[in-house]
Amino acid sequence: MSGPLLAIDGLNKRFGGLLASDDISLDVRPGELHALIGPNGAGKSTLIGQIMGDLRPDGGSIRLDGEDVTAVPTAGRVAKGLARTFQVAELLPDYTALDNVALAVQVRQGHSFRFWADARRDEPLRSAARHVLQEAGLSRLGDAPVTGLAQGERKQLELAVALASEPRLLLLDEPMAGLGAGESRQMVEILLGLKGRIAMLLVEHDMDAVFALADRISVLVYGRVVASGSAADIRADADVKAAYLGEGDA
Repeated sequence: MSGPLLAIDGLNKRFGGLLASDDISLDVRPGELHALIGPNGAGKSTLIGQIMGDLRPDGGSIRLDGEDVTAVPTAGRVAKGLARTFQVAELLPDYTALDNVALAVQVRQGHSFRFWADARRDEPLRSAARHVLQEAGLSRLGDAPVTGLAQGERKQLELAVALASEPRLLLLDEPMAGLGAGESRQMVEILLGLKGRIAMLLVEHDMDAVFALADRISVLVYGRVVASGSAADIRADADVKAAYLGEGDA
């Protein structure tokens, strides 16, 4: 593939008098981790919602692997290889970590009609789920109920559920939110292990994690991309330092 896996061009979204997405253009290349940063209220969640198909843009286009998916529903985008995680992990609390991932594998294989019992008994499904848990650093906790997992472990499990769909592009919505320093370091190591195999768009406030992970960084302020480039470019951008990194002149 020579072009970007995700290409956003001139995206606009308005809520009444608020322009939440203001002519946004950015792309994510195959195997790249592109970070999206910005202050609270910058429009990051609105952009993720439009990429996933939860929100319909008022203008502009979204293309996946060259195909215009601007009007494609969420399920259709997932079928084309799009997956996401959330700021607050969305899991099935009454099931084990392995059960959660096995169900996601079952859905990916097109057997959702077999329902819960098969996902909890089918050994090929569970074998595939164990492999995904290992990728997410949770192989030792497969039999643990979700209710017994720490916050960082729940974040890892949600990542495993997303990986079970074998995505080509993964949207990561603040995976470090609520994590302690050690948990954040572990998540960074897991994501570093995925780089190059899965394209990722990372929305994150933890700048240490962003600078450790990102191939490129785009800065969103008041719904508009004000800067985009390498970590070194963003660190050196005077406007970004003043508006977001808190390093401007007093």
